[in-house]
Amino acid sequence: MARFKGAAALPPGMIVPREKQLGLFDRLEELRARSLEVDPAGPAIRLFWIVLTLSGAGLLVQASHAATTQAPDAFWSGLWSQVFFRAAALGALLMGFRFGPAGVRRFLPFLVVLSLVALALVYVPGIPSAVNGSRRWLPLPGGLTFQPSELARIVMILWVADRCIRLGPDVTDWKRGVWPMLRLGLVAFTLIVCETDLGGALLFLLCFLITMWSGGARLSHVSGPFVFAVGAALLALLAGVSYVQHRLEMWLGRAQNDQVLRSTEAIASGDWFGVGLGQGLFRNAGVPYLESDYVFALVGEELGYLGQLGLIALFLSFLWYGLRLVLSIHDRFAALCCFGLVLSVALQAMVHLQVVSGLAPPKGMTLPFVSHGGTSLVVSSLAVGLALGAARSRKSPHPSVPDSQAA
Repeated sequence: MARFKGAAALPPGMIVPREKQLGLFDRLEELRARSLEVDPAGPAIRLFWIVLTLSGAGLLVQASHAATTQAPDAFWSGLWSQVFFRAAALGALLMGFRFGPAGVRRFLPFLVVLSLVALALVYVPGIPSAVNGSRRWLPLPGGLTFQPSELARIVMILWVADRCIRLGPDVTDWKRGVWPMLRLGLVAFTLIVCETDLGGALLFLLCFLITMWSGGARLSHVSGPFVFAVGAALLALLAGVSYVQHRLEMWLGRAQNDQVLRSTEAIASGDWFGVGLGQGLFRNAGVPYLESDYVFALVGEELGYLGQLGLIALFLSFLWYGLRLVLSIHDRFAALCCFGLVLSVALQAMVHLQVVSGLAPPKGMTLPFVSHGGTSLVVSSLAVGLALGAARSRKSPHPSVPDSQAA
């Protein structure tokens, strides 16, 4: 009663003011204010261990898959191949941490040109490695392949972050700020769409535009081009590429596909605790890509719903500590790069989980750090390494660079 003691002395008819209720945005602002005082080393270390845990879990899943689908000799060669790629991914992460966004900033014009050239090379007859009718891979020595769209996404995130900081107030101007950035982004988007890779192009454009918006561009300037570009690409592919139309029909329930149906059956067969690591049956029942594009279904079959929930919890923790890291960095360029890089990995994971669970149309996209593969694993680790390297940045005395110095 002591809390309301003063209310008795108020004049009759006077309304007693209520205590302030904190809304969602008030709580977000409170979280942001607290995060500004956090040492970036804390969330960076946690993010590093989460990535190592995901990579270790991925190696375990890959070993389990190879043990029951390959002969003993092929199993050991495949296992060492995965160990090699994960060691290379760790090296890429450490290299990204060593340089950080600030270390590669001066090379961004060269890296952008190199990325666009690599994207264009997949259209040169005789060069690309075509898989399932798509030309997305360039051959490398030793029988390896490289997907240039993966690296282009990382490079363009760094580039658009740099441009937003250099433009300063002009980033809100359509002619001087937004349109020059959009033109380059749409060129890369078009090259990726025509491979054909609508899902990869959509992921690229989302990361590009969200980074631009976070860098100061108006929401109307980024949402309009996104709707137009995605709508135009979708209509063109639906009209000219039959398998895109078929995948959309599968998602709408108008058509069926054995791979999609069997992957959902694999998830359901695991129940809560799974059938046991290495005991899955669907891998030998003609379900392709269980080790890569549908690895989440393999986790569901062998480790059950609890295994899937654990994997989802790791990715949610990745996003949480990634955003904590972004909010703790005081340098604008480093923080913006860190945000875009963390977002690119988190969105790729989200797309994979949605596709395998049937919440999105079928799309071949690996689960970062878990799926079998080389380019995706190394590039995702490089992105995380660069984000961790942003934690080493110090606040710049100049919030922006004059446009006359822009590359």
